[in-house]
Amino acid sequence: MKLRFAPSPTGYLHVGNARQAVANFLFARRHGGKFLLRIDDTDVARSKPEYEDAIRKDLAWLGLDWDEEARQSSRMERYAAAIDKLKASGRLYPCFETEYELNAKREMRIRAGKAPIYDRAMLKLTPDQRARAEANGKTPHWRFKLTDGSRKWQDLVMDDCSVKLTAISDPVLIRADGTILYTLASVVDDLEMGITHIVRGEDHVTNTGVQIDIAEALGAKPDRFTFAHLPLLLDSDGGKLSKRFDALGLKSLRQDGIEPMSIVSYLARVGTSDDPEVMTMEEAIAAYEISHVSKSAARFDMRQLLALNRKALHNLPFSVAKEHLPAEATEEFWNAVRGNVDLTAEIPHWWDVTQGTIIPPSQPEDREFLQQALETLPAEPWGETTWQDWTTALKEKSGRKGKTLFMPLRLALTGEDNGPELHVLLGLMGHARTMSRLQDAIGA
Repeated sequence: MKLRFAPSPTGYLHVGNARQAVANFLFARRHGGKFLLRIDDTDVARSKPEYEDAIRKDLAWLGLDWDEEARQSSRMERYAAAIDKLKASGRLYPCFETEYELNAKREMRIRAGKAPIYDRAMLKLTPDQRARAEANGKTPHWRFKLTDGSRKWQDLVMDDCSVKLTAISDPVLIRADGTILYTLASVVDDLEMGITHIVRGEDHVTNTGVQIDIAEALGAKPDRFTFAHLPLLLDSDGGKLSKRFDALGLKSLRQDGIEPMSIVSYLARVGTSDDPEVMTMEEAIAAYEISHVSKSAARFDMRQLLALNRKALHNLPFSVAKEHLPAEATEEFWNAVRGNVDLTAEIPHWWDVTQGTIIPPSQPEDREFLQQALETLPAEPWGETTWQDWTTALKEKSGRKGKTLFMPLRLALTGEDNGPELHVLLGLMGHARTMSRLQDAIGA
């Protein structure tokens, strides 16, 4: 078994791409197969090295290691050989219509109540007509002649699939400028690289029917590939996720502090009958069942991802969390704050609370109470009972209790109305910082 993830380096990876990468990786590893990273960079104008580098970085960050790597731009001679074979068999034919002429043809067919598919007029071109067209400086694009009938396959997700080829225009495989399109390059690569299973988006179903036809024209057997088409991924409101790709790019999620295994765990379960849960990579591989993927569109719910990430961070041991913490951070600090960290991007704030500088909000209505808190603050040295001793003394002096006692202290010391236990934070902050925060809150 061999699967591939074949991104185009024309942009950064988002959760839609990542879902396909995760599915291919987990499926391959679950069944002891190989996983290939193929950079589909035939679109020279839009492909950029920085996107290619980012793809590798994102996959490595997710923990998706690959066994082999290939790139389409280094395989042009293999595509040329396939092109020669298709031309020799008469399946690839030259077309000289301009885009304007093709648009006019489509409009005429629509007005006549016909399907707007290509009419194959260029198949009737004589050698003399072709020679005259080329003599006049016209360069053809090349179309693949589809067979009549339908292409059918048993899909691992969609079950019985069928594509009626007579309802599709003969696809352009080579542009007039010589650019080889994905439709051809992908088939050649999948055949020659030994790909056995192709897991990709539902939007490729029609393309799959076409590519099966091309593969057979190149000598492949009808059942050469096993396909699995994942349904569309929608946003939480049921809209197109593509409109939110910038916010849901892996680069953005990483910067926001989402843990990679939170993403892998969520994408492994989204759109399935299995409840999302935080897993290790080994657990995700062992549990992955592509048959559990629903045929219906799946919804990507950021709230669910954040809930998983919260759980992952809350259970993260100090030895693993250290890479997210300031160099000076101790295990005591992490144990104190991790229950209140939903994103690793929030960690620096709690470091500032315990070891740095914050500006507490003004509390004019509680100024007298905070002055009492400053006056009753125990002198050093501090110990395990300091918080209890302080709040007991403050309760007696002020007459306050419950929220009216603790909330002004929390706001003054942390700048937040909720967070880690104050008795733990107090020990990390120390006497001098605590006294300074109270003075700032009072305005002294």
